Amino acid sequence: MQLLRLMAAFTDYDIAYVTVNDAYRTQVSGHRFYALNDATRWNKIGLITMAARLTAIVARERPHVVISTGAAPGYVALRLGHLIGARTIWLDSMANVERLSLSGEKIKGHADLWLTQWDHLATPGGPRYAGSVL
Repeated sequence: MQLLRLMAAFTDYDIAYVTVNDAYRTQVSGHRFYALNDATRWNKIGLITMAARLTAIVARERPHVVISTGAAPGYVALRLGHLIGARTIWLDSMANVERLSLSGEKIKGHADLWLTQWDHLATPGGPRYAGSVL
């Protein structure tokens, strides 16, 4: 949902959307769209399934840039994008007011641009605060 608020910034680009919620398909009509299963660290089979689907999507799309607002699917997508040489942007979810998400903490070193939407969570070593998506 947060990345949908940034759609206007990507109007001149060829975009493929990947999400765990098929209901967003209608909001991005005209673009390639993939829905996959959500998974957490407590669901190993779900993580493997999700990672396999993301690997196939990244192999098919060959993205130049991967952007995510978080959670396990976004983390895996950024890591895969990084492996193929794509530029990667992590924008930690606005919902993480008190602290970074677990995925947001672990993405350090794998994202070309590592951002938080809360200025009090920014640190000299990252993530940076550059505003929030409201």
